[in-house]
Amino acid sequence: MCSAQSEQIDGPRDSQAAEEPAEEAGGPAPLGVGVSATGHGPVDAVLARLADVDQLGVGGHREVYEDVHDGLRRTLAALDEQPSGPPVPRAPEHPRS
Repeated sequence: MCSAQSEQIDGPRDSQAAEEPAEEAGGPAPLGVGVSATGHGPVDAVLARLADVDQLGVGGHREVYEDVHDGLRRTLAALDEQPSGPPVPRAPEHPRS
């Protein structure tokens, strides 16, 4: 097969396609999802890890989401372990007549 026949079958070769940066050729694109501060330092620190998703391909998202989920679970469990302060007094019981 001659090169003219090959070009008709395969189409013209596009040298520009080979020169495109990896980002434009299907690399990770930022999701652009913002995370608002909660005002609770430990939670905000865990949620900040979500910014890593923008730097990773889809295959790396799972690890980040699992880390964030585990961090939030630990933070919530730590709240249950903290003393909650003095006990709340109960309302006096009225004698039944």
